Amino acid sequence: MKAKRILIIDDERPLLETLEMFLTEKGYAARCAMSATEGLKQCTIFDPHVIILDIRLPDMNGLEVLQELIRNGRKNIIIITAFHDMDITIKAMKFGAFDYIPKPIDVEELDRVIDKALKSSSSTRTAEAISIDPFLSFVEGKIIGKSRGMKEIFKAIGVLSENRITVLIEGETGTGKELIARAIHQNSPYKEHPFCAINCSTIVGTLLESELFGHEKGAFTGASRSKRGKFELAGQGTIFLDEIGEIPFELQSKLLRFLQEKEFERLGGEKRIQSNARVIAATNKDLEKELQKRGFREDLYYRLKVVTVELPPLRERKEDIFELTEFFIKKYNQEFGKRIKGIEEDAMKALIEYNWPGNIRHLESVIERAVLMCETSHIGLKDIKSELRFFHGKDILDFELPDEGINVEDLEKDLLKKAMQKANGVATKAAKLLGMSYKTFWYRWEKLNIDSPKKDTFPK
Repeated sequence: MKAKRILIIDDERPLLETLEMFLTEKGYAARCAMSATEGLKQCTIFDPHVIILDIRLPDMNGLEVLQELIRNGRKNIIIITAFHDMDITIKAMKFGAFDYIPKPIDVEELDRVIDKALKSSSSTRTAEAISIDPFLSFVEGKIIGKSRGMKEIFKAIGVLSENRITVLIEGETGTGKELIARAIHQNSPYKEHPFCAINCSTIVGTLLESELFGHEKGAFTGASRSKRGKFELAGQGTIFLDEIGEIPFELQSKLLRFLQEKEFERLGGEKRIQSNARVIAATNKDLEKELQKRGFREDLYYRLKVVTVELPPLRERKEDIFELTEFFIKKYNQEFGKRIKGIEEDAMKALIEYNWPGNIRHLESVIERAVLMCETSHIGLKDIKSELRFFHGKDILDFELPDEGINVEDLEKDLLKKAMQKANGVATKAAKLLGMSYKTFWYRWEKLNIDSPKKDTFPK
């Protein structure tokens, strides 16, 4: 088998010599270029499988070289730089870089990234690439994705983190709206200040107003003392209002006033309180339709919609499914103390072809259960097949998804309950009706917090 070719474009001769020696010892055919001009020329002559590209070059900016390489159909470009700049990272990923490694370079890390890039190109992120990177570490809150849609999101994070403008994040349930909001906050100059998240659909009327703006003692029944709300507690941090379309109409005017004047009054109070908290809102609803139904104030809508970030559903970024799967396997290996090494070819193919009505949250749920239940080193089709079919003999891909979307957890609860009813309360029969093992059925029943059945329905 011929050695894979790697081109290194960097103007530091000692680094070039070190990398060339290291890669040669690893069995690669390595070639070096000390300028952008020479690097582009060598791409034509040498035709590398992987390109290692420095951002700082004597004759051209590395990002410009990256764009030129992408235009010429080059892939597997690994960016290296000594300048730890979030904006450069976002731009590099947006333009199509495979990965990003800071200097001083950890050669073992570089070797792992090169190996991953070569597997990516040979498998096109499908069935052949079935083993996860054993050195991949799970990092909570990491945003996964190299698809075109996610590159635009990374770019938006880079831009929005540099200012305090109001942002509206739109996307279906399970697309990761809070994760994006947190990334904007964490990359901002105010990241040391609080990030306060509130789901507007889970707190009713007066209590939601109290959570947001606080209340004075005696403001309502049970208000035995004064309380500061999130807008006070956040300081110069961020308030994330999830499911903003569910906020009561009577409370919308108070939120509008805050956005306009950066001040508010506690519930039951008269003193005006100033706050410089930034507002990031999110919704899975079509707020323009809510305007037509007069369920949402038009003036508030346009105050929130200063900048809109639209998160693509998972079915529109299927090239990210392999990396998301790899990420979740690593996460639940760590959580459950398992050692799952990867996923079998047919199982990976099924994940990629599935329509994912519950998006990333749905995929994570499937992988979580698969890791827990898997009894071999690799997740197989048998470990996920029942999770991808919610109707007996009918794939959910054939199910007509309503415009407003569905709540996958509620759907699962209903199906599990109906199966139990049809099986006269015998879990083993109910599990069979849904095409899953008894162990999986019981795990799902407990995970979804369904009311416990009689003990004799779950035999040991």
